Amino acid sequence: MQGSIQLKTTLGNHSHSFRSPLKYWQSSLHSPSSYRVVLSSALPFPSSAAAFSRHHHNAVSLPAAYFQAMVPPSAKKVEHVMEMFGDVRTDNYYWLRDDSRSDPEVLSFLREENAHTDSVMSETKELENKIFEEIKARIKKDDITAPSRRGPYYYYKKTLDRKEYVQHCRRLVPDNQKVPSVHDIMPTGPEAPKEHVILDENVKAQHHQYYRIDAFKVSPNHKLVAYAEDTKGNEIYTVYVIDAETQAPVGEPLVGVTSYLEWAGDNALVYITQDEILRPDKAWFHVLGTEQSKDTCLYVEKDNTFSISLYASKSKKYLFVASRSKKTRFNFYLDVSGPEEGLKVLTPRVEGIYTTVSHRGDHFFIQRRSDQFFNSEVVACAVNDTSSTTVLISHRESVKIQQIQVFSDHLVAYERENGLQKVIVYHLPPIGEPLRSLESGQAVSFIDPVYSVGSSGSEFSSSILRFTYSSLRSPSSVYDYDMKTGISVLKKSDLACIDPGFKSARLSLLDRGFVYAIAHVGGGGEMGRRWYENGKLLKKKNTFTDFIACAEYLIEKKFCSKERLCIEGRSAGGLLIGAVLNMRPDLFTTAVAGVPFVDVLTTMLDPTIPLTTSEWEEWGDPRMEEFYFYMKSYSPVDNVKAQNYPHILVTAGLNDPRVLYSEPAKFVAKLRDLKTDDNMLLFKCELGAGHFSKSGRFEKLQEEAFTYVFLLKALNMTSKL
Repeated sequence: MQGSIQLKTTLGNHSHSFRSPLKYWQSSLHSPSSYRVVLSSALPFPSSAAAFSRHHHNAVSLPAAYFQAMVPPSAKKVEHVMEMFGDVRTDNYYWLRDDSRSDPEVLSFLREENAHTDSVMSETKELENKIFEEIKARIKKDDITAPSRRGPYYYYKKTLDRKEYVQHCRRLVPDNQKVPSVHDIMPTGPEAPKEHVILDENVKAQHHQYYRIDAFKVSPNHKLVAYAEDTKGNEIYTVYVIDAETQAPVGEPLVGVTSYLEWAGDNALVYITQDEILRPDKAWFHVLGTEQSKDTCLYVEKDNTFSISLYASKSKKYLFVASRSKKTRFNFYLDVSGPEEGLKVLTPRVEGIYTTVSHRGDHFFIQRRSDQFFNSEVVACAVNDTSSTTVLISHRESVKIQQIQVFSDHLVAYERENGLQKVIVYHLPPIGEPLRSLESGQAVSFIDPVYSVGSSGSEFSSSILRFTYSSLRSPSSVYDYDMKTGISVLKKSDLACIDPGFKSARLSLLDRGFVYAIAHVGGGGEMGRRWYENGKLLKKKNTFTDFIACAEYLIEKKFCSKERLCIEGRSAGGLLIGAVLNMRPDLFTTAVAGVPFVDVLTTMLDPTIPLTTSEWEEWGDPRMEEFYFYMKSYSPVDNVKAQNYPHILVTAGLNDPRVLYSEPAKFVAKLRDLKTDDNMLLFKCELGAGHFSKSGRFEKLQEEAFTYVFLLKALNMTSKL
């Protein structure tokens, strides 16, 4: 039996079709990014008039405009020579990188590429719109998120029919729900407490091509809201403070900041800024009503391989500033009741020790990883003596601790064993009593054999744990779990993940005979820390060969044939797609590379590019000869050669700070110059967005539909649908 199969990583998602229906199939391997594979048999696509006549011998007199539209742009070549360790590389398309994003020639070329893509896909626009309507029909257009109880209010987000963005809302908790229960339901209707819209993103987004609110933080007394706004997709934010009731602005906005933002009491904020390469490097204390220029700098991280982050303890008594590289993380704490004392060291900086911290009562709780305890252990220390620790959960070689949550009476550990996620609840002794090793935790039970589960907002003083849950057959859902009784109550299920998670958009492919598969390749953490270590640095190519092995397995087991196998991945997953296309282009028929990190060697040699310095511990530092030549051996741009390639769709965002748009642009230009086939090669660059593409919810669904139609076109299936 043959058909379409999709292989994916954590950052992407797509599939392909078959002539005969196939049963739904799911593979649980491992990977740090999302890759997909689909099967199909596609006809060659004409890239020129000559190619058209080769495949369509009866075509004699088509208008010249047809071929002008169908023939892709040809990027000019400007020789740029780079030499290191006696190795010479020539990049003829280096000129496509413009950090200002304003060079007229570069922008003109990107527009030509977009116009070509639009032209090639114009005949399938009707089908694209049909699939878009199918996907849109599966989501509730007028909906709210599961209300989250915080203090005297239920907080939630609301979507309205035909609106791209959300409203941030709240309602008072009624008197009969003063004691929280998993059975609580936020009342609505005329007798319920009135809904208050704190902020309507649709209003704010009216004058922007791109709009995103990342942080939305309510003050402890619930009177003010601080939110971080990005209007370009470049992840450089402006923070505004408003009155939660009247929406009146409070003070002047904070400009040029990150989305790391927390309240320090009711009248002050702590936030983080970044350096010229967009590395979060400074933490600041801001008193409302004062000028940003007068803010107090709490910490500066000078090591450019480290970046800092900020979060609040669930107890709301402390703020934590963490500085981390890929293998080392240390933490400071700020006492919210005495911020004038500044930051204090909680866990010291020790090479190879990675710590994450929480707070409860008179103790800090620490999740700690090292070469010795590679799957993490959990320890606690007294607030007044952080140097002495007590082991609460010991390290286990077969169980990886991913995350912990601390409550007033419980500790929750999110774990993985043999790739499967688990949630374990431990009862804690009363605050003030000594802490000891935690034994006999209670596992939360789930309905599917394979699933994805994650933490969600929960109140510190409550015994109710909120988590998200999804599987390949269960839509994304929100549950409240009573940690005392073990009762789970469904609070919300979305019909709208890379763990096995449900995505309604895929149904438009499954309904057309597609089979969808996920490949978890080396480099992910699903099988423990060592699984991750075996897919990084000088073992990075294990990621690519594992993926190829997954594809070969699907073919061997008759899930598909290589003539019908398609793949997709985003970001780091896009690197994987580029690498395997160079290594085994014969194995796939179609590939989608979303915002792909494909110019690996050039980027990793340039410390002025965002993320480069912090990624040296992940990929290696190519300023060292061994890493230089290893990286060169798989960097997709450096390994494009004269051979046949599958149908390929590549996407980018002009304002992307994570993967510069020039990387996929150069990859496409070099492929066009060297590839020997007539298959489709399309490039789509969003000129008003960044790494995560367009910001509107329906805009994103339209992009999904476009990608699916590309797959169908590559499979020569559009005329039948």
